[in-house]
Amino acid sequence: MDPIYLDYNATTPVDPAVVEELLPSLKEEFGNPSSNHPYGRSAKQVVDLARSRVASLLGCDPTEIVFTSGGTESNNHALIGTALAHRGRGNHIITSEIEHPAVLNPLRWLEGQGFSVTYLPVDGSGQVDPEAVRRAITDRTVLISIMHANNEVGTVQPIAAIGAIARERGILLHTDAAQSIGKIPARVDELQVDLLSIAGHKLYAPKGIGALFVRRGVQLDSYLHGAGHEGGRRAGTENVPYIAALGKAVELAALRLETEAGKVHSLRERFHDALIRLAGDVRLNGHSVDRLPNTLNVSFAGVVGADLLARLPEIAASTGSACHDGSGELSGVLKAMGVPREQGFGAVRFSLGRLTTVDEVDRAAELVAAKVKEIRAITGGTSRETRTGLSALASCAG
Repeated sequence: MDPIYLDYNATTPVDPAVVEELLPSLKEEFGNPSSNHPYGRSAKQVVDLARSRVASLLGCDPTEIVFTSGGTESNNHALIGTALAHRGRGNHIITSEIEHPAVLNPLRWLEGQGFSVTYLPVDGSGQVDPEAVRRAITDRTVLISIMHANNEVGTVQPIAAIGAIARERGILLHTDAAQSIGKIPARVDELQVDLLSIAGHKLYAPKGIGALFVRRGVQLDSYLHGAGHEGGRRAGTENVPYIAALGKAVELAALRLETEAGKVHSLRERFHDALIRLAGDVRLNGHSVDRLPNTLNVSFAGVVGADLLARLPEIAASTGSACHDGSGELSGVLKAMGVPREQGFGAVRFSLGRLTTVDEVDRAAELVAAKVKEIRAITGGTSRETRTGLSALASCAG
């Protein structure tokens, strides 16, 4: 049998309805959307429909949507494009310590170009204090970038409150919404954001497609130089099949948002309760309430998370996203939250999704609990920090 998939924050399977939506653009709708003939116009209609679907979910105008190759490009364009376009006004950017590498690394690159970046701390649940954002603003601040929801622990940030502060000071606000789109509401006016990044493969579309919301009037330096595609904001012939796929995925997300959120929240709580009952000494990492409905990051006392997953081929989960280099370092997110090292090394991220079933979470809880007890019996509760070198971090993604 295939492993039980509990790693939806890393990537999602492509929804069958999404596959059906993209197939015509691979088979028949092969025209270039920029071509002024029936083939081109037909392809343009596909792109326009997808753009309208994304705009509808976000509550914005279709002209404010730019299609990209994914969340990383969207973040790079938002951050570098904004910084370079507004360099004459200031060179200071504010972010948090727990952003995804697709935000942190572009910001580090900008630091090498003469920009100054303030990395705000988070509290023990992983949240940024909006007042800390206010205090960090200077007369040289041109951009604030705070993620909507954290990919490792699921904590949702107070973006609307931060947005109000940004608008009060006339500063642009970007949010990386790769993990939140399709799981919780993300209306750009309610969030008071000027830029918002989407990654298609996090919401049942293929990898290699994404979008960037750019509020009307916001100036961005061109990220790719070429012809005037995407309203002159992103050069390159549009990836029509995958754009169609993203549009369909977003449409499905909008239709199912409330019901799916309720379903996965119920399954997550059932799973969490079962782990506590069957394994004992299970500690939650992340906010107890302001958290993505599908995300459960927990630590098992006396167990190294990577060791646990390596001994559980029946389950596909993750130890977090701060281990792309295969190192044994504590997750930067958990470190920023002040999670003790022993607890941090015991962390495992389980993330549920559209296809997760009651039977799967019940079976997964039994498998995890049995393996946790087995490891504790073998090690006698030896400090997990002293044993982190026993295995390389496994199943890292997202």
